[in-house]
Amino acid sequence: MESTSRPSLLILHGAFHIPESYIKFTKALRTAGFEVHLPRLPSMNGSRPPNADLTTDSELVRSYATSLVEAGRDIAVLMHSYGGQVGTNSLYGLSKTARSAKGLPGGISHLIYMSAFALPEGKSMINKVEEFGHLDLIPVSFGIDSDQSCVTNYPREGLVDGPSDQVDPEEIKGFIETIGRWNGKSMYMPIHNTPAWRDEVKVYYMYTLNDISLPIEYQRSMVQFIENEGKTVETVEFESNHALTLLVTERVVDTVVKFTLQ
Repeated sequence: MESTSRPSLLILHGAFHIPESYIKFTKALRTAGFEVHLPRLPSMNGSRPPNADLTTDSELVRSYATSLVEAGRDIAVLMHSYGGQVGTNSLYGLSKTARSAKGLPGGISHLIYMSAFALPEGKSMINKVEEFGHLDLIPVSFGIDSDQSCVTNYPREGLVDGPSDQVDPEEIKGFIETIGRWNGKSMYMPIHNTPAWRDEVKVYYMYTLNDISLPIEYQRSMVQFIENEGKTVETVEFESNHALTLLVTERVVDTVVKFTLQ
């Protein structure tokens, strides 16, 4: 398939991450012939006290995606971690199928969750943690300040350590240096719009089997719920911790190529 016929990619980054956290990944995607968009979510703007949250992030992503599809682009959305909560909350109604039915070009054709939150209406990220009885791990995993901004206490252990492809130690060092402070209020905020996965789009999920930050049982439970709602979800498994775009970059890119050919 020629690169010009591939969809443009809209990447939604995770909590504590910024676009620079994905430099290795976006470079590999562009080398593979994709146009890549990766906006910085406002909840990672570093403001103290925080002045942006899930709602703000969702508004930005909705506006960004709308501009792309109104320009006639076909879009595959790649969501990592908290980025899945943002995309799920903000993108319903922009599908290529819905726009085509109105005689309009462009639209979202693929939703690709990469170890990401794919929740239903009314559910927050913390609800998933509570479902598995892990609320006691929140203060261990995160340093939460009085203004509710937070950092991840163990970025290397929680995101990177474990089986991976050969990764340059300098790449790991550079990645960890990008991990910053996020508005922790967002993890308590539920999906309040129709979830994007309910739209007429193809849905995919990349499982990370060695994930410390988003355990595999959380991931499987979210996919099972979506499938129980009548959607087909194509899945693939990676022997990787949470930072799959750093740890198994080429395999993830190959999978994006495969998914977007469908």
